[in-house]
Amino acid sequence: MTKSSSRIPETVIQVRGLVNSFGEQVIHQDLDLDVCRGEILGVVGGSGTGKSVLMRSIIGLQIPDRGEIKVFGHNMLGEDESDVQEEGTEAQDVRKRWGVLFQGGALFSTLTVAENVQVPLREFYPDFTQRLLDELARYKINLVGLPSEAANKYPSELSGGMRKRAGLARALAMDPDLLFLDEPTAGLDPIGAAKFDELTRSLQDTLGFTVFLITHDLDTLHAICDRVAVLADKRVIATGTIDELIKLDHPWITEYFTGPRGRAATDAQRKHAGHAADQKAMDTAIEGKA
Repeated sequence: MTKSSSRIPETVIQVRGLVNSFGEQVIHQDLDLDVCRGEILGVVGGSGTGKSVLMRSIIGLQIPDRGEIKVFGHNMLGEDESDVQEEGTEAQDVRKRWGVLFQGGALFSTLTVAENVQVPLREFYPDFTQRLLDELARYKINLVGLPSEAANKYPSELSGGMRKRAGLARALAMDPDLLFLDEPTAGLDPIGAAKFDELTRSLQDTLGFTVFLITHDLDTLHAICDRVAVLADKRVIATGTIDELIKLDHPWITEYFTGPRGRAATDAQRKHAGHAADQKAMDTAIEGKA
């Protein structure tokens, strides 16, 4: 799934020397990471390696001990909280350009799906009329493949897969340039997870946003990720395509990607690619006879 380009890719997220700790427990130590424009970057690592902590640091929900984080070239650390909240600041403008899907969807239980989607719109555009808010919410809900009647339902009335899509609709409310997804397929059955992966790739291809994707799902990594960043030993130890990572001599990487589940995911992806190639060849032959 890797995209090729002769141009040097633009860096959307740049993390340098990041340190995060909770008391005596150091989670990240001198962590570096680059995320390029237009890619889907998968972030993997064992339990406790701080994948979600890294994401929370980038979006400002976790204050690191030290380090540098730039998003769209803007320094996200070292700002006074009142400056971040002040309308019209550069930091506020950067926050308008990203959307976040937290684990489980993180929907407000007392709001309908449409009202959940409208939350970021109300925050950043308080002058929008209710009619416009309703129209935008309906559009986003349809965009993620939910039926129109889901707009008036509460999260408790939705299946797990529908809640994930509703959370994605809210994350897309501001037409973001950057999308953060935290374990988006966790808890979904294999069919539901595959459909969510297809939706993510389809939306990314159509809308052109960059994706920072935390996942344990090997099928997701193979199906839609352009590159994968591996967290281990309190830092990002490697970043690259799956084929590139498999060649590295690191025990966690070897076990993760070439263990039984890793081999199964690789075989499934190769089988899928083979079927796609066969179908393309058949379509080409039919067109040639027509």
